Amino acid sequence: MSIMWNYLDKRKAAVDALKDFGSMEFILAHTDEAVKNEYLKMEGVGSPSMSGMPSSHNPGAGEDRIINSIEEIDVLKERYRQALEYMAWFKPAWEKLTAEERDVLDCFYADDDSGAVYTICNRYGIERTSAYKKKNRALDKLVIQLYGKQ
Repeated sequence: MSIMWNYLDKRKAAVDALKDFGSMEFILAHTDEAVKNEYLKMEGVGSPSMSGMPSSHNPGAGEDRIINSIEEIDVLKERYRQALEYMAWFKPAWEKLTAEERDVLDCFYADDDSGAVYTICNRYGIERTSAYKKKNRALDKLVIQLYGKQ
């Protein structure tokens, strides 16, 4: 094991990974559609703008549109690859948590709810200190699942 692992703030890294979970799911769900749209933009013929303003002629406009679409498709595919890599790393650790632990972590970190502690208190019939302890235990378990020993 490398010495750098001693200096990594694993709790903060786990919280950041947890906050990215929804974004990664969205990327995986919508990238195919975005790539199809880029292909459609690439194949389409540009239409003139009827703004009444004089325009300059760009003989390479079609090629520029194709190049821009190819670059955008490359970016989308790279984001998709990174999302797959993230899910292969994060999802097994996430699934090892109990449903209650996932719910608590979702409430505190994924939903960006400022009243998360009160939601947890009401949902589980516990006090605020117990809600924070429940969150900390769930986060510690996630950190261990993601990074190994603390």
